Amino acid sequence: MNSLNGFLNKIVKLENRTFSLRTQKFENGFFISVSEDKDKIGSMTISLATGPTPTTTTIIPSKNESLFLRLISERISTKMKGIALVSIFVKNELEPSTAKALMSEVMEMIENE
Repeated sequence: MNSLNGFLNKIVKLENRTFSLRTQKFENGFFISVSEDKDKIGSMTISLATGPTPTTTTIIPSKNESLFLRLISERISTKMKGIALVSIFVKNELEPSTAKALMSEVMEMIENE
């Protein structure tokens, strides 16, 4: 995991798939990118948590990973009490175990920031 001015990058291999996880920390939130194989901008969601429940908006809709995208965005914004902008690009649908592992990896990166 590389860290430079709030920017973290990590490569994760799960079930014969390689994912690039990138986080950029800001004073009021995070930008998170999860990309399979090549670095690409994919589906995108933003969440803002200022009260007990976050407000979430889809910027670029996802064909098949909208629940994962929404969950990770809301979880990060709630934890940080701020903004979470999350992008995910995957070639194929994520297995539940892969999605859970990716969520754990991203949350670990956020907590170590």
